[in-house]
Amino acid sequence: MELTGDQLKLAETQLKRYLPQSLQVYGYLVLINRSDKADPVKVLVDKWPEFSVIICRPQYKKKGDLFKDTQIFANDEGVLKETIKKSSVFDWTRYICLGNSKKHFSVSLCCISLHQTDVLKAVASEKEVPSKELAVCHMMILEDVLMVIIKQDSSLLHVSSGISLGSLDESHTGLVNQTWKFAKNDEAVRMIRNMLANFPSCCVLDAEGKPVSWIMSYPTCAMGMLYTLPEHRGKGYAKVLVSTMAKRFHAEGYPVYCFIEEENVVSYKLFKSLGFTEDPSYRATWFHFNNL
Repeated sequence: MELTGDQLKLAETQLKRYLPQSLQVYGYLVLINRSDKADPVKVLVDKWPEFSVIICRPQYKKKGDLFKDTQIFANDEGVLKETIKKSSVFDWTRYICLGNSKKHFSVSLCCISLHQTDVLKAVASEKEVPSKELAVCHMMILEDVLMVIIKQDSSLLHVSSGISLGSLDESHTGLVNQTWKFAKNDEAVRMIRNMLANFPSCCVLDAEGKPVSWIMSYPTCAMGMLYTLPEHRGKGYAKVLVSTMAKRFHAEGYPVYCFIEEENVVSYKLFKSLGFTEDPSYRATWFHFNNL
């Protein structure tokens, strides 16, 4: 069954019962329900209104269109397994990745709980789809925006040097692509350009108006791609950017969260210092499937 109109708003509300594990699907619906720039998707459920599986399936206008991730959340492992096996629902011929938590299960761009990797790799093997682990991440959540405390006043950015806050745009695609760890092909370039054109970002600009530090957001509302040019580090720019984006997301009714690789101790400490927390039962393992 495909959901439309008020059904999408009710589904968003129902997903709150499964937070934080349902965050990516929930975040997707938040954007669909509030923004005309959300990526076009079909939202499908196995039954209504008490669904066991909800799927956000991207719509492609033509072959070779921008890769978009399929989002799935299920509160039953058996239903999830059967769902991801169905080609009518889940397209294993495309580049995809999967994810879940210990108690509930979700499918997203590249995210999967550690203890479920064997199950999902088995499905991929059955489909003769190659898979590869990319990263293991913490899911960091800001539940109380009042916890965001900026020790350095943001006005310090507006000193005589001309440093200021702004937003990225599509002209910065190349800069972001050059500095993003996972940017390796044209798909990444198209993905970044889509994010810059349609979703919130924030950056620190130097005296010449060039970005020296920035943070972006994904179609699931997750913040990401936080980066500061090496010569501009240690100035508190990242803290200002995360705080600014967190306050903006909260004001617009968006969830405030991100994923941080386990080995990225610096970013982990930064987000913890700003009041972000994590569910200790959840680890997101990012996988490539069909990465040819």
